[in-house]
Amino acid sequence: MTTENNTVGLDFPTPMDESGLESNLIADQVTIQVEKLSERQRQITAKVQIPHPVEKVWKILTDYEALTEFIPNLAKSSLLEHPNGGIRIEQIGSQSLLNFKFCAHVVLDLEEIFPKLINFEMVEGDFKGFSGFWCLEPYSLGEHQGTNLCYNIQVWPKLTMPISIIENRLSKDLQLNLLAIRQRAGELSIS
Repeated sequence: MTTENNTVGLDFPTPMDESGLESNLIADQVTIQVEKLSERQRQITAKVQIPHPVEKVWKILTDYEALTEFIPNLAKSSLLEHPNGGIRIEQIGSQSLLNFKFCAHVVLDLEEIFPKLINFEMVEGDFKGFSGFWCLEPYSLGEHQGTNLCYNIQVWPKLTMPISIIENRLSKDLQLNLLAIRQRAGELSIS
């Protein structure tokens, strides 16, 4: 099992904590942890602190069709009809890698547990497996309320996708995505 941590904007080794694990929790940054579950499966966890209440962050995350307005490289995010009346969305991520346009398509079923958890699981798409969750935990900053936001994903690419490229790309994208959510929270007033 391999674990790796990264923080946006830092290009030097991360310090070790008492347990010998890499530690780089900086309140103003996104932390990423990559865990090798098997030769071709990864679990990636991204965390960020957002100085806004959980309800505001929840509203941003669950406005599924507006996600393309501020999430980098998310080309499409639309609600689909769910056969059992649940929440189903289709998303397409798109970006250029070495002059090659790469797109990934997923249809996800979601379960919302307000205001703490949004679970998702791929029902069709470009991966063998793609599932995870958003976790929102409140914290107090004096009189102000903030949110510890965590995104956890387990990804299992098809054999045609190199796992190292997927792992690196997802790690970088998750950092940018969480920062974009934090920025969006600062821009929007709660209504």
